Amino acid sequence: MSAPGAAGPVVHVLLDPDWASGSLVDDVRRGLGSRPLRLPPKWLYDDRGSDLFDRITKLAEYYPFRAEHAILDRHAADIAAACDATTLVELGSGTSEKTRLLLDALDDTGRLERFIPVDVSEATLREAAAALASRHPEVEVEAVVGDFTLHLGQLPHHGRRLVAFLGGTIGNLYVEERAAFLGVLADSLDEGEWVLIGTDLVKDIDRMVAAYDDSEGVTAEFVGNCLLVLNRELGADFDPAAFSYVPYWDPREERMDLRLRAEVPQRVTVPGADLVLDLAMGEEVQVEISTKFRPERIREELHAAGLEVTHTWTGSADDGVDDFALTLARKA
Repeated sequence: MSAPGAAGPVVHVLLDPDWASGSLVDDVRRGLGSRPLRLPPKWLYDDRGSDLFDRITKLAEYYPFRAEHAILDRHAADIAAACDATTLVELGSGTSEKTRLLLDALDDTGRLERFIPVDVSEATLREAAAALASRHPEVEVEAVVGDFTLHLGQLPHHGRRLVAFLGGTIGNLYVEERAAFLGVLADSLDEGEWVLIGTDLVKDIDRMVAAYDDSEGVTAEFVGNCLLVLNRELGADFDPAAFSYVPYWDPREERMDLRLRAEVPQRVTVPGADLVLDLAMGEEVQVEISTKFRPERIREELHAAGLEVTHTWTGSADDGVDDFALTLARKA
């Protein structure tokens, strides 16, 4: 562990070394051991999956990344001015590419003392933390290798914090999971501390569907990657060619639903999870959801957790209706 500032970032490792394997087994037994079949989307993001997702963010059809980046580019200074945070925490930070805009704006206020990126990938986190420490030598970078669904209460607590949860990632959580997550997040904050939530907005259905069904097939390859992860990590014998990718819009829940459909009857063994799975032709495995929000829904869910909305910034990647929103809220 190194000293902060010019000497480099501090890195705290909260994840158990066996976290990934144990968590994967639990998720597979729970998700594939009963109907409906479901796998958590976090297992999409091995090295290959992360590379595929990076390709997705650059696709013409995939507007969320560009839209959020554009809002931050235009309004990062407004966000920094609207809150009095001295510490920025980023959940699921990855490379912190978009957050650099917010970090720069907060640093320009002269108030920023510390940046705390949080991610499960230690290699990515260390690389990003080192780059940001070099970019902002006067700011202490204190990175945390951890799972934001498990470790919110264990994050470093310095100054007045702004917790950023960007990328529309909150939309990958089911309604009950979002309520639990926001409740734990609010409980981890002191009165007067802040959260900044990125959410994709309800819009033209064809536009939303196209974002998850690109013409190059990159998203289909990305979603199918979870089968390769199970084959590699748990010795499963999934045949990816025996599945098709099925994205569709769920109007009742207002979310995209991304699934893999068995094209033939098949028996799959997963030795590492002590599981045998019999699939009928046409049976589907739900891999990811991406909820789309209306501003009033964001406000209501944050309010229910004890977080009061103070500002909302919206924007589009292109001309037209608002695609995405950044919502700033304060612990009441």
